[in-house]
Amino acid sequence: MQEISTKPYFIRALYEWCMDNGYTPHISVVVNEQARVPLEFVRDGEIVMNISALATNQLVIQNDHIAFQARFGGVARDIYIPLENISAIYARETGQGMAFPALSADTPAADEPQVRVDDPITTAPAEPLPTKDSSKPAGKPKLTVVK
Repeated sequence: MQEISTKPYFIRALYEWCMDNGYTPHISVVVNEQARVPLEFVRDGEIVMNISALATNQLVIQNDHIAFQARFGGVARDIYIPLENISAIYARETGQGMAFPALSADTPAADEPQVRVDDPITTAPAEPLPTKDSSKPAGKPKLTVVK
């Protein structure tokens, strides 16, 4: 039997820690063909998403993927993210969290079903999502080791 990765357990634990402390859990996702996310909000092959209970509906963190519904510009969207596409989970307010080995945006996920993204919507979100931009270090989360 193949050993299960520790990554889903860390993600679930940090999600619960954020919620228990009143923080807003965010995930940074490397977008490739397997991730079903709103493409109009992807910047430099990545998207940062709020996965708090207030921002999501039917959030499920499985050992191989995260799935939930979220509203973008008032339109409910089904989100599917293979766990190997998640590069970090952190608390928006403090930056505390954990980073994971990065997956390249053009690298297909191994042994994952091919999930295609629906046609993107044309409306903008109520609040713009943070983007990865190396010229703006203040906008990046500051990840720290959680003891």
